Amino acid sequence: MHSDSRSFSAMTPAIATVVSGENAEQRTSSEKLPSSPKTKPNSTDTRPTITVEENDSTEYTAQKLLLLDPRSNNSQKLLISPKQQCAGAEEAEKGTDNSDGAVSSSGSDKAAMVLLLMKPSPSAANMDQIFDPIVSPASGRVQGGHVASSSDNSTSMMEEAWERLKKSFVYFKGRPVGTLAALDPSAEALNYNQVFVRDFFPAGLACLMKSPPEPDIVKNFLLKTLHLQGWEKRIDNFTLGEGVMPASFKVLYDTHRKKDTLIADFGGSAIGRVAPVDSGFWWIILLRSYTKCTRDFSLSERSDVQRGMKLILSLCLSDGFDTFPTLLCADGCSMIDRRMGIYGYPIEIQSLFFFALRCAQLMLKPDGGGKELIERIDKRITALSYHIQHYYWLDFTQLNNIYRYHTEEYSHTAVNKFNVIPDSIPDWVFDFMPLRGGYFIGNVSPARMDFRWFLIGNCIAILSSLATPSQATAIMDLIEERWEDLIGKMPLKITYPALEGHHWRIVTGCDPKNTRWSYHNGGSWPVLLWLLTAACIKTGRPQIAKRAIELVEQRLAKDGWPEYYDGKTGRYVGKQARKYQTWSIAGYLIAKIMIENPSNLLMISLEEDKKIAKPRLTRSVSWSC
Repeated sequence: MHSDSRSFSAMTPAIATVVSGENAEQRTSSEKLPSSPKTKPNSTDTRPTITVEENDSTEYTAQKLLLLDPRSNNSQKLLISPKQQCAGAEEAEKGTDNSDGAVSSSGSDKAAMVLLLMKPSPSAANMDQIFDPIVSPASGRVQGGHVASSSDNSTSMMEEAWERLKKSFVYFKGRPVGTLAALDPSAEALNYNQVFVRDFFPAGLACLMKSPPEPDIVKNFLLKTLHLQGWEKRIDNFTLGEGVMPASFKVLYDTHRKKDTLIADFGGSAIGRVAPVDSGFWWIILLRSYTKCTRDFSLSERSDVQRGMKLILSLCLSDGFDTFPTLLCADGCSMIDRRMGIYGYPIEIQSLFFFALRCAQLMLKPDGGGKELIERIDKRITALSYHIQHYYWLDFTQLNNIYRYHTEEYSHTAVNKFNVIPDSIPDWVFDFMPLRGGYFIGNVSPARMDFRWFLIGNCIAILSSLATPSQATAIMDLIEERWEDLIGKMPLKITYPALEGHHWRIVTGCDPKNTRWSYHNGGSWPVLLWLLTAACIKTGRPQIAKRAIELVEQRLAKDGWPEYYDGKTGRYVGKQARKYQTWSIAGYLIAKIMIENPSNLLMISLEEDKKIAKPRLTRSVSWSC
């Protein structure tokens, strides 16, 4: 999933058979095209910023991090500067609607805010003046007659990141509709010259969090992928479900018809020919983030957008033979898009599923069958949260309980509900599990527990409030206790530990790309920095994120913004990693922006829903009912 080195401001590739060219432009034929492909920024940014006192401590506490559900009645007055109060008064005069939980900046109607007790980062420079020639901040060069300091390098790295992100924009009929996966001039493009739904998510967030925000590309992306959802989806002679979102798409220029056209991939060209289960979830979550940022409720209320959400959710909520509320998935259906033994009920998909369900709750309209769907969502959320919190959670006490399990237990009184054989617990777990901390394991199904650590699933569980507050704290404890294993020299391990030897041969099918401590098999992915940062801020532990960001700033730009790193501690650039990977760039930008202004977390975080019936859980949870 990478691209060539050309800018897509002039889209003229002719590299594949054009499919459904006429259908591709039906939605855009009636739209008025702008005179320039560049996104016009808003003249003012009404999002709240943070006031900081000189004597403030640099420590967060969970109690000082106030992020309330904007739809609840527990709204709090924000701490804002006099300048922002003026901006809020102007917004109040306009009668800003806040019915969807967007962050309003109008006086006492503010829905939420973060109390930041730390001085702003030196990289909080004027982001409007960032598009200078691309330079590398890692050389320690002389700038303006003085030797560049670490703060200078940080600022320069931000400038370079914004410039490279801008160069990755893909245009359809003059409008930005996404970002290329990578722009590595030294490697074959393969599928890295496409717009991937999951890859665009951090790029879209960066555009929304930018000051001032640039939401047009996000809106165009959401509508264009929605249009592609309506295409007939076939792999060989089999037709996919109506609600399946594309894994990726690319814009081609038809030299014969002299117009842009689209070609989409729903898994038919992917490694293993697996449809992406996560694309629809990322799409719903990004739609909610767009609404939070722009307060543009008209997009989510459009009939075609409402129908798109319903199709995705109906596909996931359909009745079957399941006895679990979790979603059954194949290998290769998510970011880990190759065989890695995640078939079954992987934690990444379950966390994204839960997050998308909760976002849909806020955006679905009750008319047109929406009321019935909302009721089904409510029931599924309750069951899913109980199942994950109860059966996927592992800490020292729970590990000891599993170690002492009896097997072949029957009836509803069984403690070992999935008949897990204690001898199947891998040896590494006993050394890895600290006395303080815990995490959601990778997979649970009959007679099987995948004890591996998966970062995306755990961080998304925190952001969506699938994890209880005590569980979220324990996950952060684990990261601190196992820093060298999970962070190392380059954040962050996508999974831990790596599969090796005979186990690797059996589980991966001798995959030459997923060798030990490489790619998805224990490789380190800089893009995940934004997820860690968001989780750290929500749990009141920003010092963890700041430490990880410092590691990234030492090498990422110098190494050419690679896709991933290899080695047990992430010391080496990945053997097949593309350079100038767009989501590595976007992940760094989001992390820096959120550390400087944590109120941006509201775009990607949901607070605990008190209406969900919660089991009585502690950080040391037994499986007995």
